[in-house]
Amino acid sequence: MKQPSVPCIAGPFSLALIVVTSAGAWAATFDFNGRASGWLGASRDSSYRVLTGLRYLPEVRLSIPTSGEYAFDAEASINGFASVNARPFDPPDVDARIKPYRGFVRLSSSQFEVRAGLQKISFGSATLLRPLMWFDRVDPRDPLELTDGVYGLLARYYFRNNVNVWAWGLLGNSSPKGWEQLGSVRWKPELGGRAQIPLPRGEAAATYHHRTVDYSHVIKIPEMLDEQEEDRLGLDAKVDVGIGLWVEGTLTHVTSRVIGSEGWGGSWTRAAMAGTDYTFGVGNGLAVMAEHMLVGVASEPFGRSFSSDAHLSALMLSYPIGILDNLRGIALYDWRGKGLYRYLAWQRTLDKWLFSVAAFWNPDTPAQFGISGGSAAGKGVQATAVFSH
Repeated sequence: MKQPSVPCIAGPFSLALIVVTSAGAWAATFDFNGRASGWLGASRDSSYRVLTGLRYLPEVRLSIPTSGEYAFDAEASINGFASVNARPFDPPDVDARIKPYRGFVRLSSSQFEVRAGLQKISFGSATLLRPLMWFDRVDPRDPLELTDGVYGLLARYYFRNNVNVWAWGLLGNSSPKGWEQLGSVRWKPELGGRAQIPLPRGEAAATYHHRTVDYSHVIKIPEMLDEQEEDRLGLDAKVDVGIGLWVEGTLTHVTSRVIGSEGWGGSWTRAAMAGTDYTFGVGNGLAVMAEHMLVGVASEPFGRSFSSDAHLSALMLSYPIGILDNLRGIALYDWRGKGLYRYLAWQRTLDKWLFSVAAFWNPDTPAQFGISGGSAAGKGVQATAVFSH
């Protein structure tokens, strides 16, 4: 029997409110800032459409000094936006929402940090093709780098030899996150951790996560399929040997408790990625990044895939035009689906303003693959302006 839905924002925001109201006893530092953005674009896939919208992200931060080496702070922010997607001869699709974006409290020192509430958890070295995109969906094309957070508790400890360990517990996150196609059972804890060690010219890490997948929204019978256990193991490393080199690999196992499937141990999803970057001494410096990833699903960890593995290659070029302007291009090729995805953007950054004009040229029906943030369909252009205060 499923428990009734309870708003998750009550815990971290109530705790933040208690901290704010009791801050008078200390010499607290209170900061308020925000980002306002607007965009206008046009694209064509199966038909023409116009997209426009406004967004505001106000953020409140509170820092309270404590005795000794520890510091206490809290952060809360809201994501409020309204967007319009209009096609000829059809009623416009209007979406307007206000939702919590971040809301956590944190106790930290020079070697230790524990953070509770709605927060961003991200790790790994890859930028475009990310096997370790487990909890965020940052899009490298987004000038704001927006991503929803997760509710949970995160603790990190940094040893003096640069070894660091993470541990987390998540609760109340029913929507899919990262690579997930199906969400988790909302009130069953998700547990995991990460250990990172230094290398002579870089670092390496191992990461683990466990959750219970909620199938109840897609399959009603048999009832035993409503919930499945999922375990993920990730390995990654990065070194700088004149050029940057990094790898990421993950294995994800979903158990099977379907009636009559005792002889089947579930499915394994494997992903492996290798990347490199280098800045050439051309003009102001041409930065080049390349990544390649393969993804497959099988009945054994390294067995034959149920279908052919997906192979994806990505290339990003970035070139600064003076101090304020930057040009960036991204190309991605899906070898199995024979799809080519292209993106080109100019960006100007001022003290409080950011302006961006971008163009993209993609298949009308994009494939479902793990590029951060997905891909826009068809061909189009978009202008964005961001004001920070």
